[in-house]
Amino acid sequence: MSAYDRRIVEHLLPAVWSPEAAYGLRNPAAPDADMPKGSVDKRAADTLFAHLADIRRAWAGCPLELGERRALFLRFALDWPDALIAARDSVTDRAVRYRLERGVGKLASWLNGRDYVDGYDDLHPQGDIEQPQPECIPCWSSSFAHAV
Repeated sequence: MSAYDRRIVEHLLPAVWSPEAAYGLRNPAAPDADMPKGSVDKRAADTLFAHLADIRRAWAGCPLELGERRALFLRFALDWPDALIAARDSVTDRAVRYRLERGVGKLASWLNGRDYVDGYDDLHPQGDIEQPQPECIPCWSSSFAHAV
């Protein structure tokens, strides 16, 4: 299972509505054009088409709000700028950016099998934030006991 982030989701979203968009996508595991074919990483060579299938499944199954779904469609399917989307929906540019950010975050979280938490993109699968810090030092700590 691959870990999906915002960058991958935004890169793949145009292919949801246009099959021709997949022809322009470059597989990051593919070798450069001037390199021999034997240098392909075989373990990651076929992930592009799996990602395309996953992003289509996420669009159909992810519980997005209507405003988020509309903003994502207008941006990634029709390539509208924020100002045009805002004028169409009678909202501010900031509201459009917020809807786009939340929509992409919800899609990435849905693909990773996690609940979406607004503002937190780097959560572990168990739901904790990376490297949680202890809240206090226990009083029975050996270093504390020697200091007293």
